[in-house]
Amino acid sequence: MTTTASAPTRAPLRPIRSGDDHRAALAELSAYFDKEPEPGTPDGDRFEVLLTLVESYESKHFPIDLPDPVEAIKFRMEQSGLTAKDLQPMIGRLNRVYEVLNRKRPLTLPMIWKLHRGLGIPAENLIRPLTAKSAGAH
Repeated sequence: MTTTASAPTRAPLRPIRSGDDHRAALAELSAYFDKEPEPGTPDGDRFEVLLTLVESYESKHFPIDLPDPVEAIKFRMEQSGLTAKDLQPMIGRLNRVYEVLNRKRPLTLPMIWKLHRGLGIPAENLIRPLTAKSAGAH
């Protein structure tokens, strides 16, 4: 087994359980970003394990909430340069599109399916309940 000169000074890999552990793992990872190690080498394996540990810790402690359905639709419209009229094949008549976008009408299952297939919005975003922000708009 080949070892690097820096290997003896590194702490052994272990689960990240605290903010201090997280900061230490990020500090070690940052050195790898300047010169990413080759996969399959001891440094490459350490890099992959550290990334996995950090991702696991962050997903538990810093979850990213998905946008509500209307925000997801509006974001995709903006990204793709779409207008309300472009949503008619997926939602229905133009007045229905505006009702959905203004949170006056909920999405139906057929609308969700068509939006998912037509715009590539993840279905899990579209089936989420409306957020508190949107619930007050009714």
